[in-house]
Amino acid sequence: MKSVALCCALLLAFAAPVLAHETKGPNGGAMVDAGAFHVELTVKDQVIDVFVTDASEKPVTIGGAKGTAILIVGGKPMRITLVAASGNRLSGTATAPLPTAPKGAVQIQLPNGTSLQGKFH
Repeated sequence: MKSVALCCALLLAFAAPVLAHETKGPNGGAMVDAGAFHVELTVKDQVIDVFVTDASEKPVTIGGAKGTAILIVGGKPMRITLVAASGNRLSGTATAPLPTAPKGAVQIQLPNGTSLQGKFH
């Protein structure tokens, strides 16, 4: 009986990341859950924009927020500094062209101390 319970627990533990999903956000990028928020990532050439919304997909004002995007480019991780741009958008510029649908993670520190992390697959 213990082995059945252990197997079920392992299946649930490994299924959780699979249950996380990306959807298309209102700005045309991939959008993922980041705790109680949503994070949308858009890319154009070397510029990345990250939009933060609440659970109801209403824009969250992020003046003073900062962050980092760690994206896989050419099989290697690339770190891109993000700064608050306007409204609910952070922006950063990569040192090389980015794929239109990059894989990686975005970490954001809001001015109130809240940290957000979104993973893109």
